[in-house]
Order: sequence, then structure tokens, then C-alpha cells
Amino acid sequence: MTVRYSGHVQGVGFRYTTKTVATGFEITGTVRNLPDGRVELVAEGAQAELEAFQFELRQAGLAGFIRDEQVIWTDAKNEFRGFEIVR
Repeated sequence: MTVRYSGHVQGVGFRYTTKTVATGFEITGTVRNLPDGRVELVAEGAQAELEAFQFELRQAGLAGFIRDEQVIWTDAKNEFRGFEIVR
């Protein structure tokens, strides 16, 4: 799952909160700031787990910063170990 979040999502602890929330789920992936002001989340795991994770991000206080989220579903490539913030 790749999600690109837009809104006031940089400089508000979005990546840190995402990493913290990820520890409660059986997923792997990365979160990073994009040059255009969006945040990109790439995560792998079972679809139900990914959907629950995406929902929990909003519940963790991020909903007020998100104006839009573009979700793209693709097959997992098993390329991640853990969940990390990419700089």
C-alpha cells in the first residue's frame, strides 16, 4: 500500500507518529517527506492489517492535518525490514 498524504502534514510530527503507530501492527515499510509538501507512506502486510493501520493513523491525532490521501494498492515486494522514517 502506498499512501500520499497532502495538507499540513510536514513539520507536525506526522512521520514520527506514523512510526509509533506502526509498532502496534504487523507491517513493514517507510514514511518520508516529499519535496512537494506531501508525506508518502509505503507499507506492506496483510490488507486488513494495512487498512486498520491507516484508520489508526487518523485516530492518533493526524486527521486534522490531512486534507487528502491518495491510496495505491500493489503487490508486496517484501523489501522492508521493520518500519522506518526515511530522510
